[in-house]
Amino acid sequence: MIDWQNILQIIIDTGLKLLQALILLIVGWLVIKHFTKWITTLKGFKKLDISAQSFLRSLLSIGLKVILIISIIGVLGVPLTSILTVLASAGLAIGLSLQGALSNFAGGFMILIFKPFKAGDYIDNGANAGFVESINVFYTKLLTIDNKLITIPNKSMIDTAITNYSAQDKRRVDLKIRASHKDDIEKVKQVLFDIAYNHPLTLKEPLPFVRLYAHLQDSMEYILRVWTLRDDYWPVYFDLMEQIKKEFDKAGITIPYQQISVHIKDKN
Repeated sequence: MIDWQNILQIIIDTGLKLLQALILLIVGWLVIKHFTKWITTLKGFKKLDISAQSFLRSLLSIGLKVILIISIIGVLGVPLTSILTVLASAGLAIGLSLQGALSNFAGGFMILIFKPFKAGDYIDNGANAGFVESINVFYTKLLTIDNKLITIPNKSMIDTAITNYSAQDKRRVDLKIRASHKDDIEKVKQVLFDIAYNHPLTLKEPLPFVRLYAHLQDSMEYILRVWTLRDDYWPVYFDLMEQIKKEFDKAGITIPYQQISVHIKDKN
């Protein structure tokens, strides 16, 4: 005979456990959200590097969420020893599945310790380039100059060569400019030097460097090297490109362009 009273009691007990677990999930999630936000307002936390702040905030959030999940499992009445037994028996499979996550965690930790870059730096890893938006436990976010957000696993950031364009306060602008074989070499060099030296954003020490770089079939190639502050690199680059064309026209210096001669053979 079916004991309906017992079944009803089981349903009630199970429903109460599910309700308790749901309440714990909602309340716990909100507490974690506000707690991690509160941590970031502490003076000691604010003294940390921005990259360290992002990493630790992410690590704290993940750790608290793991504790919350374990607590919910306990409320549901699942014995913790049973969970540990299952995890132990499935340890190899879990280890293999978490291998990538652990590598990314280790990568994030290494970025935090060795600091090849930090939040706000402009970097290039060969595949992607952009400003470091944040460094989290498992991934790094880059914001490209055309406002695209790229998420990259930390392991990839450690395993590849990183070019950090923000590491130094100065950068050198290198330009290769062509002029006609007929133009006087010293005249071309002087015009290029004056353009670079007179620009308000270029550094005067060291002086701009201008030399004849190569003899090409259709032109002479010159190289111009000038130093500027890191944040002025692109304004200087584009200004010089425009100014060179204007000053070459004034000085009568020809910028040769590759030409193709087409000969039509008359069959008659």
